[in-house]
Amino acid sequence: MKSSVTELATRISRALISASDRTVPSRTWTASLEQTLHRLNCRDLLTPQLVAHVIDPFLISHHSLALGFFNWASQQPNFAHDPLTYRSILKSLSASGRFNAVEALLKRVRARKIGLDASAYGHAIACFVRNKRTHDGFLVFSEMGSLIGDVGPDVCNLLLAALASDGYIDNARKVFDELMQRGVRLTTLGLGVFLWKFCGNGELSEVLSVLDEVRRRNLGINGSVIAVLVVHGLCQASRVSEALWMLDELRSRSWKPDFMAYRIIAEAFREMGDVVEKERVLKLKRKLGVAPRANDYREFLFTLISERLTKEATELGEVIISGDFPLEDDILNALIGTISADDPQSAIAFFRFMIKKGKFPTLLTLSNLCRNLCKHNQTDVLMQVYQVLDSGGYFADAESYTVMVSFLCRAGRVREAYGILQVMKKKGLGPDVFGYNSVLEACCREDLMRPAKRLWDEMFSSGYSGDLRTYTILIKKFSEIGQAEEARRLFYHMLEKGLEPDSSIYRSLIEGLCQEANFEAAFDIFEKCIEQDPTLAMSVLSAFVLGLCRKGDFVTASKLLQRFHCDSGNLDSHVTFLKYLNDADKARLALEHMKWIRENSPLTMNRISSELVFLLSSAPESEPILNWLERMQEKELPGSQ
Repeated sequence: MKSSVTELATRISRALISASDRTVPSRTWTASLEQTLHRLNCRDLLTPQLVAHVIDPFLISHHSLALGFFNWASQQPNFAHDPLTYRSILKSLSASGRFNAVEALLKRVRARKIGLDASAYGHAIACFVRNKRTHDGFLVFSEMGSLIGDVGPDVCNLLLAALASDGYIDNARKVFDELMQRGVRLTTLGLGVFLWKFCGNGELSEVLSVLDEVRRRNLGINGSVIAVLVVHGLCQASRVSEALWMLDELRSRSWKPDFMAYRIIAEAFREMGDVVEKERVLKLKRKLGVAPRANDYREFLFTLISERLTKEATELGEVIISGDFPLEDDILNALIGTISADDPQSAIAFFRFMIKKGKFPTLLTLSNLCRNLCKHNQTDVLMQVYQVLDSGGYFADAESYTVMVSFLCRAGRVREAYGILQVMKKKGLGPDVFGYNSVLEACCREDLMRPAKRLWDEMFSSGYSGDLRTYTILIKKFSEIGQAEEARRLFYHMLEKGLEPDSSIYRSLIEGLCQEANFEAAFDIFEKCIEQDPTLAMSVLSAFVLGLCRKGDFVTASKLLQRFHCDSGNLDSHVTFLKYLNDADKARLALEHMKWIRENSPLTMNRISSELVFLLSSAPESEPILNWLERMQEKELPGSQ
């Protein structure tokens, strides 16, 4: 039975994915779903086991489709979801981060008093925590009762760390106590972040009590990392003397504070102006401390980053680099690339530390950093990054140069990007078509058309004839600014080069020609489109009809539409045309066109009618058309069957 369920689930999932890929308007997805399942003859075979097999794992990467299938199954007669199907859909939605859907589903579970297993709750908690809904994750945790012991240490420790990170210290303490009571294993992540934040105003006796209890029950926790986080938390709360006292306690309890822990306290005394205590701590460091194990901190930082605790990763990383302690290239790259998304300035600090060590970021890290600097509008910093790397000899190939060119263009620094192109040419490193296209697109975006034309000429003189993107950029821009003739010249130029235009080029050019009322040229271009690919022409038809309607040439638009078989493929074009006719008070022409549609495709007319009734119901001067539609629906028109 299992193999047959799995086989049917596979067929259903593949058919649904295929149907959804072909369905563009969202309003028709349910109908497509119904037809697909009817064709597979699976309605009578629908069971919770089958639904679960479809959702998990077959649709785990198609989360909207999984939810649609789940909801569709809910509406089928003689079918009821069970814990198995709820677990599957919660897993799918949680993986996609759709926390609102997860929340709604959990409300349904509570209302129907459905008992879920621990893994289902675990998926929901992880989803809430990773989407910064930490308190909601805590509420789910609080409902679990005896299931807490089965949810797994990773989720529990993630929740503990996230609650502490977000300032829910009291709730974090409740989670900690519950984990200890249930015998759930603590990790360096959960315990470390919890104690780090707890030390802000917690009693030292409680901190030591927690450490003693954990030491008795847990193995595998990194004592040196915990020691650093504890003293760092105390120093952050201006409890420096207590941090120094805590060092002795930690060492006596075998938590093994290393050089980094001593340095944190020494730096805190220095900032307080207490030079004597600073020197005393440094002597203790040399006498009692051990060198930090770089790999231990590397692993912990990677864990913080992977669990999206970037604030903690940033702070700990800054502690490490401020003390000039070793930090491997891979973690520096991860810190720069990840932290720059929220905190570009901190990312630049790690970047400078890396450069100071005579090392360079990977190209992927550089791309992430530049992308985030652009997002935060830090264009001056972006230039500084380029200058620092350039002075260090980082740019040794066309690929690295091209990355900087593309991001400088994105930031609007067109002059600087063009300057890099010239440097590349002098070094014999290109640039390639991608680099030229980046600057060309930036010029067009900034309305710098004369430089764009010069760049176009330069490409050809350098031996590059341009690719599809090159022509797309220029044709679209010339069409937009009222230079459709220039765009048309480029269109025929690309045909001579053997390049096939895509729908974007055809649409832009036809719209531009229509805007200039050059309908004859627009028809010539459209004929080329039909000749190239009739299916492509259907996708361009709506742009042509729209351009004609905007210029008021309704007769030509009607003739154009009547050249094609009337079906669902050009339904939107007919609706657009009829809507424009109504707005222009051309009811007679609209009625004639609708009669033509009715004669050639009654089914299409029915679909158009539904769209028009909705669009015209509140429009002025629409009575003749609405009356005609009403008569047609009542089959009073001559020749109606």
